Amino acid sequence: MKKGPTVLSINPGSTSTKFAIYKGTDVILKQTIKHQDREILNFPTVFSQAEYRLNNIKKFLTLDLLQQLDAIVGRGGFLHPLSSGTYLVNKKMIDELKNAKYGEHASNLGAILANLLAEDLKIPAFIVDPVVVDELEDVARLSGINEIERKSHVHALNIKAVSLKAADILNKPLNELNFVVAHLGGGISVVAHKAGKLVDVNNANDEGPFSPERAGGLPSYQLVKLCYSGKYTEQEMLDKLSRKGGLYSYLGSKDIIEIEKKIGNGDIKSKLVLESMVYQVAKEIGAMATVLNGKVDRIVLTGGIAFSDFITKMIIEKVNYLAPVLIIPGEEELEALANGALRVLQGQEQPKIY
Repeated sequence: MKKGPTVLSINPGSTSTKFAIYKGTDVILKQTIKHQDREILNFPTVFSQAEYRLNNIKKFLTLDLLQQLDAIVGRGGFLHPLSSGTYLVNKKMIDELKNAKYGEHASNLGAILANLLAEDLKIPAFIVDPVVVDELEDVARLSGINEIERKSHVHALNIKAVSLKAADILNKPLNELNFVVAHLGGGISVVAHKAGKLVDVNNANDEGPFSPERAGGLPSYQLVKLCYSGKYTEQEMLDKLSRKGGLYSYLGSKDIIEIEKKIGNGDIKSKLVLESMVYQVAKEIGAMATVLNGKVDRIVLTGGIAFSDFITKMIIEKVNYLAPVLIIPGEEELEALANGALRVLQGQEQPKIY
């Protein structure tokens, strides 16, 4: 007898595919498949990786496990702006992700992989809180140039999940609380979470603090000059912003543990660069506190970098005058995906249609 719905969660990243099977809230299988750069770079597009990744997942799934599944849920990718929630995967969504209509990203494969498996099993496929969740207040959309609108590209899935955990810790409904949440990972998202909505965010791809691999917000005049200097192609500049910026630009490494070891051995440059990243994170937290008119119930630090005591202590020293700080490290994305699907399967909410 089943104890509850059984859900397969799939979270494709740039160098890994993570997946887990949940029976209700119990984990019965969890795996991370690492992909070598030389393998991934052989594929001309993200969509062309689908069969390769699917075959890797299938190696871990017995027929018995597959037959137990009630639904499959994937991390949502770059679609048009959406409200928060659980969405049923449909043809329109798959077509837009296949063609990368709104941009190439590994997370585009989440819905595609979920759909491929679900079709064979004749069960529903979902996505939950994709990176394009847009709950911005109108005043937050203006950039300063009429032709450029600020976008909400954010680690919505994990931020929503840890915000619910923070609300549980405080024993209050999420819609009665204001949080500033900083997701600290390969990209850094700092958000103003007002009464359950992400009313302002820094687009982790091109705004806010620099991160291990992203350049963050840059002096625009100097950036334009560099773009037209003739030294770099458009793609090389885009790489500087999104894959070779931040810590990597200064130190040639994205590995926080390695950088902290160098600091421990007296490396002055590494210390300065890491402290500068923390400085920018703290500034962004202060900015988001202003968005909330200073009415902040908690500041929440999450993401993989939040495991670093060295970094979180430095952030807390700068921002704890604004509000108490909660540390909820790591990424809750597989669990958050499963929970979104379970809410639909158990009739707690209706699936949204793309």
